[in-house]
Amino acid sequence: MDTRKVAFYTLGCKLNFSETSAIGRQFEERGFRKVAFEEAADIYVINTCSVTDHADRKCRKVVKEALKHNPDAFVTIVGCYAQLKPQEIAEIPGVHAVLGAAEKFQLVDILAGFEKPASGKGQVYASPISEATEFHAAHSFGDRTRTFLKVQDGCDYSCSFCTIPLARGKSRSGSVQSVVERVQKLAETEVQEIVLTGVNLGDFGLQGPERERHESFFDLVRALDEVDGINRFRISSCEPNLLTDEIIRFVADSKRFMPHFHIPLQSGSDKILGLMRRRYRRALYASRIALIKEVMPHACIGVDVIVGFPGETEEDFLDTYHFLNELDVSYLHVFPYSERANTLAPSLPGRVHDGERHRRTTMLRSLSEKKKRFFYEQHLGAETEVLFEDDVTNGQMEGFTPNYIRVTAKYDPLLVGERKRLRLTAVNAQGQMEAEELGVEVFQH
Repeated sequence: MDTRKVAFYTLGCKLNFSETSAIGRQFEERGFRKVAFEEAADIYVINTCSVTDHADRKCRKVVKEALKHNPDAFVTIVGCYAQLKPQEIAEIPGVHAVLGAAEKFQLVDILAGFEKPASGKGQVYASPISEATEFHAAHSFGDRTRTFLKVQDGCDYSCSFCTIPLARGKSRSGSVQSVVERVQKLAETEVQEIVLTGVNLGDFGLQGPERERHESFFDLVRALDEVDGINRFRISSCEPNLLTDEIIRFVADSKRFMPHFHIPLQSGSDKILGLMRRRYRRALYASRIALIKEVMPHACIGVDVIVGFPGETEEDFLDTYHFLNELDVSYLHVFPYSERANTLAPSLPGRVHDGERHRRTTMLRSLSEKKKRFFYEQHLGAETEVLFEDDVTNGQMEGFTPNYIRVTAKYDPLLVGERKRLRLTAVNAQGQMEAEELGVEVFQH
């Protein structure tokens, strides 16, 4: 058995975190000891992202930090950026191996002895993305009372700003039965909440080389609602054209699915949605929000928005701003547009300069804070159940209500992983909700 130490660092989305955790368990099964990134490990695995800005700079910085902890360590890069730019990453000083999308789940086998290349340049193991056809199940575990469960990978869409299809390949998933079996095993652990994740989650069900749909995301939701032992499920980001009325109405009556949705919009201008090659327009988006609020008035709704896309005039941006201002949504994730190689968007006319992108981003992030505070204040005085996490900062711990209101409390080890019935009392200066135990105020900041 190998007794070397391995450490991980993850950039990007919940899907990346679930995959890092799965790769970590592969190492542990081979006898490696998993340690914190800031410890002196023998092997460092860095899981990269291509969506966030400055992927190259961030990758270089994390590599440099790893080598500070152990200059003799073996450094491996995986993830979306590794698939898109393997040769460039291999040139980064201190990188010893780069694995693409089809290879990352075979990392322990491919690298075997973890011997450094004689040339000094990192070894590249990255097949063309067309070879990434297998679905690899993954979930995070051991870090929280909730887990991110990967049920879908890849994307068949061709949005003009996005490199994900180039980094992860075509849409693919396991079967409903295979996901149910994984959830049943998780139900035997201390996990109490499962967040369903994927690249294009609503596209769950595409099977085999013929890309035939034998099952649907709705089939999966209905099946998971019957699994005993898990109290909470959440649906992570789901495209508005795939978040159907039947799914929304089912969640409203569900025993286990939480009233919380994250629905990417990207722009409130139909003109810009067309340039982005999105598969819906604002009227459909508004209808989804209206139905959610009709059947679940207390539901939390998050929105992704990109500002400064090529061709976005001030009028187009204000269309987005006013559209969002009038929508009954709870918070926004706002991103300034960032050019990506091998996508259509950079060739479009009407580039928005960086300063204007920043101004528009600031405006929408300010709107997001107002939306979130208004949403929280609507629930003051409500009695609800809070599931507390194991994260502690400055003596404070956090938990979440079913509709994703973040509640802060003084650290109490007896609360970790517990669901507690509380009354929501105030929104503090940090934008978090304070609460009281029914009858006794002991949870205030």
